[in-house]
Amino acid sequence: MALLSDLINLDLSDCTEKIIAEYIWVGGSGMDVRSKARTLSGPVDDPSKLPKWNFDGSSTGQAPGDDSEVILCPRAIFRDPFRKGKNILVMCDCYEPNGKPIPSNKRHGAATIFSHPDVKAEEPWFGIEQEYTLLQKDTNWPLGWPLGGYPGPQGPYYCAAGADKSYGREIVDAHYKACLYAGIDISGINGEVMPGQWEFQVGPAVGVSAGDQLWVARYILERITEIAGVVVSFDPKPIPGDWNGAGAHTNYSTKSMRSDGGYEVIKKAISKLGLRHREHIAAYGDGNERRLTGRHETADINTFIWGVANRGASVRVGRDTEKEGKGYFEDRRPASNMDPYVVTSLIAETTILWEPSHSNGKGAAAP
Repeated sequence: MALLSDLINLDLSDCTEKIIAEYIWVGGSGMDVRSKARTLSGPVDDPSKLPKWNFDGSSTGQAPGDDSEVILCPRAIFRDPFRKGKNILVMCDCYEPNGKPIPSNKRHGAATIFSHPDVKAEEPWFGIEQEYTLLQKDTNWPLGWPLGGYPGPQGPYYCAAGADKSYGREIVDAHYKACLYAGIDISGINGEVMPGQWEFQVGPAVGVSAGDQLWVARYILERITEIAGVVVSFDPKPIPGDWNGAGAHTNYSTKSMRSDGGYEVIKKAISKLGLRHREHIAAYGDGNERRLTGRHETADINTFIWGVANRGASVRVGRDTEKEGKGYFEDRRPASNMDPYVVTSLIAETTILWEPSHSNGKGAAAP
């Protein structure tokens, strides 16, 4: 008698050319990832050759019950680390039957910005540092923490090893390898300051691809924690008090910033970000006011400051960038639950397309 694990790991290539495509989309809350699978007649490596599909939007908070059909449009293909073989994961965005993007489809607006000739010419690169917290399933308390209690103060846990300091490494490593298998440009992982909290980095990725990759990396993490019986939280401040929050620091550069003389371009871009601080904060994730307090390596949510090697700033410039006179900067304001389509496209729009009027007042505070 076959075991369940034997059936899950069946190699379909031995008996059929057909493959399984898992269609993934962002749900109505803006943070939930949904998916469903369909059989295709053979391998596909171009999303434009994949069939559109649909789902019941009334069950995901994305359509009314009397007109519930939402159309899934395939946008990016990744290898499936769960089914393996030639099976695929497909990142989609969502439309009404008339072709209009639904309100929760943030990819459409991002793709419009990234397809602008001025933005394309600048080849915007993004590297996103996704922090998250692993929680015990039945208690929603961080993994490794005593039930109803607290571990020792922060200090020993960041990038640490040992059973009394590092909780959930098997999940983190499984996710790392699964993302590499899928074809995601995951560039690293590390344990974070708060015990039970971790980070992975995606990038450098160009334009809208950064959002596609981060969403699929989140989906893979949700699937792995599902298998492990652990809950993943993207709450920006999962534990109140003297504990670090969770962010999604977004590293950014353009072709001009990466070229000789780029440091002046970087400073001009940061000044623009300062002028639109409120607009960016409004788009950088829910509950961020609980995280951006001016403590725990953050700037206060109502203040915009930037500095070199300053992790208490809104925007940080690295020492190497300052020394070489070109490079990138890090926007430290986005929360862990931000939408990468929104954040990346807004940064590109502000720094490349937007021009301040004389009525906007002063620029960003310099270091």
